[in-house]
Amino acid sequence: MTERLEIKATLAVSDEGEITGNAWPFGSADSVGDIITKGAFGDILSDLPILFEHRPSDLVGTWNEVRESEEGLVVKGQLHLDQLRARSIRSMLKSGLVSGLSIGFRTKSHSKQGRNRIISALDLAEISLVKNPSHPRARVNSAKSFDEAAALAAVINRAAAALSLR
Repeated sequence: MTERLEIKATLAVSDEGEITGNAWPFGSADSVGDIITKGAFGDILSDLPILFEHRPSDLVGTWNEVRESEEGLVVKGQLHLDQLRARSIRSMLKSGLVSGLSIGFRTKSHSKQGRNRIISALDLAEISLVKNPSHPRARVNSAKSFDEAAALAAVINRAAAALSLR
């Protein structure tokens, strides 16, 4: 069975469909108490799928660079813009409607620490773009344009403020 951990992210994407960011930040738990430690990702397969909401039938791109850094799991991918669905997802990313990442994986080794599950080894299967993530620290920004990322952050902040007024 594939497990899923979702991450709150501010997403930005270039017009060319390039997405970059931190798919899992080390050092803090998500909303259900899972913590993934540095080194847990081990050997990572190249060309991981970018799915939408973990649906295998909704393949919208490819993560062509996935590696651990000191901060977390760094990713760089490309939406398959020859597909109508990928162009639609790019629009949702740009508008802020989609604002998260979620990793699909199989746990190989873990321990408990209070209410937290400390995951020390896993097999990464995919990384999805999701609408409702749960981890508060991941950030995804297009490497191509800081202005686009700042504009998107402003849209997301306005939407969050409007939602809190309801």
